[in-house]
Amino acid sequence: MKTLYKVFKKDLESNHGNIKWEVGKWQKHKGKLEMCYSGFHASENVVDAMSYTSAEEIALVEVKGKHLVQDDKQVWESMRIVKVSDWKKEDSVSLAIFAAELCIKNFEKECPDDKRPRNAIKAAKKWLKNPTEKNQSAAWSAWSAAWSAAESAARSAAWSAARSAARSAAGSAAESAAWSAARKTVKQQCRDFVINRLKEEGL
Repeated sequence: MKTLYKVFKKDLESNHGNIKWEVGKWQKHKGKLEMCYSGFHASENVVDAMSYTSAEEIALVEVKGKHLVQDDKQVWESMRIVKVSDWKKEDSVSLAIFAAELCIKNFEKECPDDKRPRNAIKAAKKWLKNPTEKNQSAAWSAWSAAWSAAESAARSAAWSAARSAARSAAGSAAESAAWSAARKTVKQQCRDFVINRLKEEGL
């Protein structure tokens, strides 16, 4: 028996299949297990589970039986929901702000004059305090601008990495390892943020 996280839409609706999920009731998949297509999917890291569908409810699930495992998700033959908690739009915005603030210094180090990501964070915080349509529209516009800025910075970073790789294979490997470690750290911090929020709701 193993415990994982699974994300649902409202009323325990999953992205695929027509199963009527109920807390405490085991569901068993009949047929071949296939990652992404067939079986019951869940993740060890709640942030991974949230990356596959819009999170409106987050469940702690138990799994057993035959299974397949990859880095960010698993597919199992049998699953049941142990506990479930609502995940509101405000929770998602709070998580986005938290994640952005973890990375903003790195972005501004590369693009010190580009204020679009910081403006998006401010707009999102303003919406959290006062969720009017006007503030939502402003936050959406700021997010769109920030996304464009991030894409531009990513292209620039990729070009810099390519040049570094051409100069030094060892240096490129070290840079890649550092990037991987940084990404893992941010992901873990986001996981802790979500877990703490869920604990507040009793999950």
